[in-house]
Amino acid sequence: MPKGEAKGVPPRRRIAVGVQAGTYAVVADNSGAREVMIIGVIGYKGRLRRLPVASVGDMVVVSVKKGTPEMRKQVTRAVVVRQRRPYRRPDGTWVSFEDNAVVIVSPDGTPKGSEIRGPIAREAAERWPKVANIATIIV
Repeated sequence: MPKGEAKGVPPRRRIAVGVQAGTYAVVADNSGAREVMIIGVIGYKGRLRRLPVASVGDMVVVSVKKGTPEMRKQVTRAVVVRQRRPYRRPDGTWVSFEDNAVVIVSPDGTPKGSEIRGPIAREAAERWPKVANIATIIV
């Protein structure tokens, strides 16, 4: 078993990196936030001064830039559900979306909103079942 993998958990496939610290993303749920900036990636271990990177299905730390007055300026966690950068699936198909989008979640992965607007990637749905439950379209 490769280093860093848990027993009984399917290995996480490597997806082409689509977002990094400083990237602005649309919020795909109805939590009250409209636009966020990614400021960190949960579980990322990198080199000194290197910007942390993430892809579809990763949990990130975000700062809310636009939204309701209660949500603005809050630092919270989110899951990346869409990315513009194309990535390849094991069956050979290439997937890319028209925007970078996140869903605001609690630290344990429970979504804050009750519905998700637009499609979400299958990779994010497999990794976060609670997010997949409220999604309408899974691509």
